[in-house]
Amino acid sequence: QVQLVESGGGLVQAGGSLRLSCAASGRTFSIYSMGWFRQAPGKEREFVALINWSGGTTDYTDSVKGRFTISRDNAKNTVYLQMNSLKPEDAAVYYCAAGRTAWATRPTLYNYWGQGTQVTVSS
Repeated sequence: QVQLVESGGGLVQAGGSLRLSCAASGRTFSIYSMGWFRQAPGKEREFVALINWSGGTTDYTDSVKGRFTISRDNAKNTVYLQMNSLKPEDAAVYYCAAGRTAWATRPTLYNYWGQGTQVTVSS
């Protein structure tokens, strides 16, 4: 089992920044990819970014490219999502996920999920 705990959400004005953290514990050696997803009210959970746990290669959904950066600190078993130039449409509950599939952008391909952290962006 892998446990994930997110932190760092909050309220920010449009154009502002937030950094989300996701601390992993347990059988972290089984993780291949870490991803961030988000879900706004009434919408499906959508892919935001992913990072290969060992090599550090990344992928992003088009709407956040150039604004969000995913990174990891393997020594701390922690993944970060730096979010800059936030827009009202970025508001959602953000979830961290861990999985054993490479380049996974579908939620169903992830095995473990955090509890979520709320990001609110005021206009």
